[in-house]
Amino acid sequence: MKKELIDLDQAVINALNLFIKEGIPKLETINYKRPLILGSENAAITGKIIFEDKDAVFSDVSNYKKDLKTKNIDGAVLISASGEKSAPGIAKFLKKKKIKLVLFTNNPKSEASEYADKVLVFPKNPEPYTYNTSTYMGMILAKTKENPKKIMQFINNKIKAPDLTPYDSYYFIIPDKLDNIKDMLLTKFDELFGSKISARAFTLEKTKHAKTVIPSEKELFVSLGTKNNTFGKNRLELPLPKNANYGAIMAIGYYFIGQIQKQNPPWFKQNIEKYVKKTSKIFNDNLKLIG
Repeated sequence: MKKELIDLDQAVINALNLFIKEGIPKLETINYKRPLILGSENAAITGKIIFEDKDAVFSDVSNYKKDLKTKNIDGAVLISASGEKSAPGIAKFLKKKKIKLVLFTNNPKSEASEYADKVLVFPKNPEPYTYNTSTYMGMILAKTKENPKKIMQFINNKIKAPDLTPYDSYYFIIPDKLDNIKDMLLTKFDELFGSKISARAFTLEKTKHAKTVIPSEKELFVSLGTKNNTFGKNRLELPLPKNANYGAIMAIGYYFIGQIQKQNPPWFKQNIEKYVKKTSKIFNDNLKLIG
């Protein structure tokens, strides 16, 4: 089974092919005036991206009960690819509090669906546990309406990875207007590399403020669609398409992280099966290695 696990860059290609074939999903209008937007990890970040232009309260699975006390909240949007694990408990709590709930998910038969007032189901590919590439990419493309075929062509023509084996840490410089992607990239490092390879991510302006006091010969500064002529001894510029939005930077960032994965020992593949079994017990659920 472990031999069948794809790397993250292949998950990106598969996701783009899915949306090229089926078209990007449609995003229904959410009529809440001031919703609570929440999810876990990259689901919460996806919510920030989709609703960044709205008057919304952004939360997560740890803080939603506290944040729900914010004034004038008139509904909630829960984002959960599986609609399982923490999601049913959250949805049940919101229903008990009589908070209208819209669930964004990739699983039409999830337990959380039973407590939602509306369920928006997005397409996905089968992917290794934690990857959540097609899942959240579909939701983001539904918002940005970027062309997945053009993103694919750009990756094929413009994104090439050099020898990355000398580096054990990465510093991503993010465009100001796409700042919300930084935590999504960092989460992938946590999932794929744990303590083996570290990563940081800031905009160029934030980088000016004491982020580079301590240099490292093994840190690579990767600027995504930005020029970096100042920071870091080792530098790599990854271009972005003209007028790139979150769909493109997610795809390109994940694709590059997949190149790091390919050029290092298969830590994720060696450990994910044991992790899934352990986590299934934690959530009292039968989690799948590929789902």
